[in-house]
Amino acid sequence: MPRLFTGLEIPPEVGAALALFRGRLPGARWVEPSDYHITLRFLGDVDDELAEALHAGLVEARPREPLALTLEGLAVFGGSRPRSVHAAVAASEALDDLQAEHERLARRAGAEPEPRKFTPHVTLARLNREASAEAVAQYLSEAGIFAPLRFMATRVALFSARASRGGGPYILEAAYPL
Repeated sequence: MPRLFTGLEIPPEVGAALALFRGRLPGARWVEPSDYHITLRFLGDVDDELAEALHAGLVEARPREPLALTLEGLAVFGGSRPRSVHAAVAASEALDDLQAEHERLARRAGAEPEPRKFTPHVTLARLNREASAEAVAQYLSEAGIFAPLRFMATRVALFSARASRGGGPYILEAAYPL
């Protein structure tokens, strides 16, 4: 059973800029820059029938203009029990619309509804218990200025991941032009 998700790839030059924020945080497992992405719809472990139905839906998805995206700063998920450090993606009606389409395609293919609210981001590190809220706050305060990173997304990707703790490495299974 493949573990699948749809997403937007991060260009290598943007990934290189994000990689400069790696390090100096105890308890962090840093994501490899080649695995940076913006998840649109995580499906998890799916059977071949669902995977094929999702692929067919993505092939038939309506054409779109390329998406102008901006990464606007570092943030953390988890509050007082931080779970990950990420680069936040600026709000975009076009991105929200694309993600909603992926939710519809996933459901049509047979996936259960996604219960979490879509919060577009690029995960930079996953955190264990050693990464206290205080250590994360110190990391963020010492990380320096995060100049906005802008890029154009011209295609959507279908990724697979090996079953592992923390994901990655991710394999590009198929790409669909916007």
